[in-house]
Amino acid sequence: MKRILDRRAAIVRTIGLCWLMAVFWAPSQVAAQNAVLRLIEAANPRVVLADGDAADPAALGIQLEGAWERGQWTGRVVHAGNRPVRLREIVLADIQHGLPGETPVYGEGFTMLAQTGGTLAAPVDEGFYPDRSHYKIPEPEGLRTVYGVMTLQNSATEHTVLAFGGCRKYVGRLSFDATRLRVSLDIESLEMKPGETWELEPFIVRSGPDRPKLLQQIADRLRTAHLPIHREPVPTGWCSWYCFGPNVSGDDIRGNLTWARNHFPELKYIQIDDGYQPWMGDWLETGDRFGGDVRGVIREIRDLGFEPAIWVAPFVASPQSKLFREHPDWFVKNHQGEPLRSDQIGFGGWRLGPWYVLDGTHPETQAYLEQLFHTLRHDWGCSYFKLDATYWGAIHGGHHHDPRATRVEAYRRGMEAIRRGAGDGFILGCNHPIWPSLGLIHGSRSSMDINRDWHHVSKTGRENLLRGWQNGQLWWNDPDCLVLNGSGKRVAADFGDEQFLFHATLIYATGGMLLTGDDMRTYGDQELSRLRRLYPPTGRCMDFGDTTFRVGRLRQGDHEFVALFNWQEQEFSETMEVGASNTVADVWTGESLVQVDGQIRLTLPPRSARLLRVEIERKESSSSER
Repeated sequence: MKRILDRRAAIVRTIGLCWLMAVFWAPSQVAAQNAVLRLIEAANPRVVLADGDAADPAALGIQLEGAWERGQWTGRVVHAGNRPVRLREIVLADIQHGLPGETPVYGEGFTMLAQTGGTLAAPVDEGFYPDRSHYKIPEPEGLRTVYGVMTLQNSATEHTVLAFGGCRKYVGRLSFDATRLRVSLDIESLEMKPGETWELEPFIVRSGPDRPKLLQQIADRLRTAHLPIHREPVPTGWCSWYCFGPNVSGDDIRGNLTWARNHFPELKYIQIDDGYQPWMGDWLETGDRFGGDVRGVIREIRDLGFEPAIWVAPFVASPQSKLFREHPDWFVKNHQGEPLRSDQIGFGGWRLGPWYVLDGTHPETQAYLEQLFHTLRHDWGCSYFKLDATYWGAIHGGHHHDPRATRVEAYRRGMEAIRRGAGDGFILGCNHPIWPSLGLIHGSRSSMDINRDWHHVSKTGRENLLRGWQNGQLWWNDPDCLVLNGSGKRVAADFGDEQFLFHATLIYATGGMLLTGDDMRTYGDQELSRLRRLYPPTGRCMDFGDTTFRVGRLRQGDHEFVALFNWQEQEFSETMEVGASNTVADVWTGESLVQVDGQIRLTLPPRSARLLRVEIERKESSSSER
């Protein structure tokens, strides 16, 4: 009996201790996790009028209404005054964040080519072409600015994600430095008339120990606001750009088409990339270099059982193009009312420029875009559209046909016209504005162009994995083309077979689209074998424990796939737990690996990767479990 009483007393003490921990420890954890949220909730959102207007917005009848509920702010602006007022921005919060300067940070770019990493005090460009310098997008008050979403690693066990829960009209900005955090919506100095109400993009803050889970919550919210349109299966195919560039010819396409039919008919899309057209904007004409008739080549692709894909930069036009010469009124204007040359306010384009920008708010532009893509889809037979340079459709610093439209609305109206014309065709966004593209594209390029050198492979690899949470949730990620050999292009001296395998392993780890970028006529048994091992794409990015991206895992039925990456200049060793009863093989070589006590120890040379397949033994249920 004494033993029973002692046990009961111990249970009571344990319950009491747990209660004390719940009372004293748990609130402190919650307080730590919600510190940033509390500061933002306590901030005073405000309306900032257009430059030159020093009046008090409230005195003019401008009212900002909003409320926080479960970590989400929803609000609107109401004009109860009696004269039009121009609004520059809405500042939801401008706070001293109180976090250490060395707090790791990640933020999306406005454009696909921009991403930010590093720390609050020392941010670094993950992307190749920053918004602030390459595209010259102004940053509020000189603060480093990211767009759409931002993550903070508050401590070793806590992360905070800040995100705008949609993008139908306004650009959502997150600006910061070592001490300050500023959250704002760009209203672009639009005029608000008396009696109007403008709904604002919602803003979300989430905190917790599991960064992937927090990003999944943001993805869920975005999926509600912008219904995704991507569909199974994950696209596969071939692209002409990385072997032929702008000098692609009809014979180049035919040669790879024949190879695909004979060796890998599973590849669905044969994509004609930039170079077939004479000028940007003249998409239904054939340039001299291509030779023959683009439409005829597309017909051959269909006749051999593949789907024709084509590259179009729908919002831009060369000054020499027939489109620009005949319809200058369809283009975004400068302050003088003339067509805006994009190099006057940002980047002018990488080829056949300087580019001018079609105005998505112009009814005739919308009719043109719809008819163009209707022709490409229904008359030419293209079923896949790689839409490049679509950032220009949301260009800043211009004037639109509809003076009440934001640049987000201009872009979205143009894209909606394209979608109407393209019908059931697959739409890939490339060099696009990320958040404004939500709900408009089936696939999203998630990195800069690939090149056959270590700098590009390693840097684009990080870009793709940082966006891995978007794949299969918002759209299919396109990690850019798989390259398995030189295909006549220059291969850097620092790039050998280990680096080609590193790149192939990265493509697998992303789980995204699979288009090869080599001249496939150069493939031997090795390249063909590696391509087959990547087919079909998994549709899911591997799970990584952190953003060092050293070890990724993905469960597929009775197998777990494990990718190990050595991004460094020195070799490193990794001990991997695989379970004593499971068998392990190298995906690329088929070699079985020997384990000791359920572990495998691997040594990876510099700049190398391994992709392993762990076959998980099924355990028979015991009679008591049946």
